[in-house]
Amino acid sequence: RYTEARLSPIAMEMLRDIDKNTVEMAYNFDDSLLEPTVLPARFPNLLVNGAKGIAAGFATEIPPHNLGEVIDGVITRIKSPNCHLETILNNIPGPDFPTGGIIMGKQGIIDAYKTGKGKIMIRSKCDVVKNENQRQIVISEIPYEVIKIQLVKRIDEVRFNKEIWGIEEVRDETDRNGLRIVIDITEEANAELILNYLYKNTDLQVSYNFNVVTIDNRTPRLTGILDILDSYIEHQKDVVLRRSKYDYAKCADRLHVDEGLIKAISILDDVIATIRASKNKADSKINLINKFGFSERQA
Repeated sequence: RYTEARLSPIAMEMLRDIDKNTVEMAYNFDDSLLEPTVLPARFPNLLVNGAKGIAAGFATEIPPHNLGEVIDGVITRIKSPNCHLETILNNIPGPDFPTGGIIMGKQGIIDAYKTGKGKIMIRSKCDVVKNENQRQIVISEIPYEVIKIQLVKRIDEVRFNKEIWGIEEVRDETDRNGLRIVIDITEEANAELILNYLYKNTDLQVSYNFNVVTIDNRTPRLTGILDILDSYIEHQKDVVLRRSKYDYAKCADRLHVDEGLIKAISILDDVIATIRASKNKADSKINLINKFGFSERQA
């Protein structure tokens, strides 16, 4: 109860203009409140943050992407609605995992972006460094969704069980500056051999399976990246059009009132006399409409 939670500025972009009738609203579970059926979403959140879940027999696995790259991809698609996947790949070369790592090969990404299904390998970022009297393998990035503690534990089990020769010690040196796992190896050990063994037998390298099941027009289906971009652009057209209509109606209403005020000022004495001669507020309203041609809103 002492914790404050607030949305970040980028999250507010998901809600921008929601008060301008930009999206359909529907009643919640007990019909006590109205809630949006979809958010205005000023950026394609489905690609940027990805999605992972399972419901009613449908599973989905959409990886996160780089915000700037995705927006560039949307702009490219707007400018060239019939562009090919290769063009979009220049803007969105692949997923952008928050934990880093290296994606091995491009074919899996291309397959996933075409059909919604694809498999990629994500490898940790490892460097072999040599200090004064010690050689080390330093891991600075690990695959998406790999639990660091379990990874360190597994590598230490490899060392303890002597599954491969050459590992002396495994340490987690992660601090506020970033992730850092250090593996001390002997002077004579083959670092490349050790790394290859760890890639194969630990989560230092894992596979990731795309399963891009999205709800498009209330129907779950496998979608490629071009379909997602097209759907998002159509949604934005609808949002911008509805926002423009809302702003226009507000401005038109204000203009109508101002025109009434300008007209009233030009015949101010007659307006005051008419109001004073009326029985009450409702009567004065009727008299102003009948005598001077004001609309009900202006009156």
